[in-house]
Amino acid sequence: MKPLEGFMHGVNLGGWLSQCNYEKNHCDSFITEKDIAVIKSWGLDHIRLPVDYNLFQNKDGTFIEDGFDYVQNCIDWCKKNNLNMILDLHKTAGYSFDADEKEVGLFDDNSPYQNRFIELWIEFAKRFSKYEEMLCFELLNEVTSPSFCKPWNALAKKCIKSIREIAPTIKILVGSYWNNSISAIKDLDPPYDENIVYNFHCYEPFVFTHQGAGWLGGNMNKDFRIGFDVTYKQLTQATTEKLGANFCNFSRFNQESSPDYQYFENHFAEALKIAEERNVTLYCGEYGVIDNAKTSDIIKWYSEIKKVFDSHNIGRAAWSYKKMNFGISDYIFDEESKAQRNDLIKLL
Repeated sequence: MKPLEGFMHGVNLGGWLSQCNYEKNHCDSFITEKDIAVIKSWGLDHIRLPVDYNLFQNKDGTFIEDGFDYVQNCIDWCKKNNLNMILDLHKTAGYSFDADEKEVGLFDDNSPYQNRFIELWIEFAKRFSKYEEMLCFELLNEVTSPSFCKPWNALAKKCIKSIREIAPTIKILVGSYWNNSISAIKDLDPPYDENIVYNFHCYEPFVFTHQGAGWLGGNMNKDFRIGFDVTYKQLTQATTEKLGANFCNFSRFNQESSPDYQYFENHFAEALKIAEERNVTLYCGEYGVIDNAKTSDIIKWYSEIKKVFDSHNIGRAAWSYKKMNFGISDYIFDEESKAQRNDLIKLL
């Protein structure tokens, strides 16, 4: 499969300009040029920058210069450190993947929020498309419900058409429903031109990568722990108990065996076939393991998924650089396992 050149090994800057308190002190200090230099020292080639619309648009739709300045700073830091960058609109007026943020209405018929969405992307294109040799645009993070599929495809097409009037060749990433599930790639419209990239996220097996994630609610208690070397039978039992049967996707495997690269190979197979048929590039914008997991299990998971990414030329960005419960910089390494930090970074 054709790769997304220059975007093969990356990391997210989650929690900086998205999923944050938006206070100036936070935005000025959470990520600085020193962090970009650290990421470069890890041997990575790009960062994914999630941003929320309210840093750029007032309630009446007028623009906020300070928000654009943060993006410009990040572009400048990346250029100085020879890193590429993906600009990801993580939340837009009328829609967020996080229902608790109560952003609703984007996918309603004749929604005014759709114009706000397109206007923001036109402004991004006017300001930043001149950097297309090192920059990609990602239209929207994690569409949730399958019911949004048709309106999302229509809105994405309309938005891309508007961007193309300003930036005819910049790479544009588009993800599908079920939170950018690779299983939903098939329901994306065929690529509108040769510079469209299909974007997906991978946190599978979810009961492992989100063990102890108390924000999930339900039966996922904060002290729940599970290893990566358990059997598929144990994964099925734990997933059913903690998340529900809809999250189980292990029946095709020998129930007494444990996950390895073949699990991910199987999980990606349909999307890889579709990408080949449509001659479109696949990219994984988020993947990772919560810091509750054992270090040895985290490394094993990254090792197995890396084999499949590499074998199919799939670029990716790990979630996330720091904090956010997934911060690679913050994983706890005891005295005996500090050497594993470099092992993990090499797997990104």
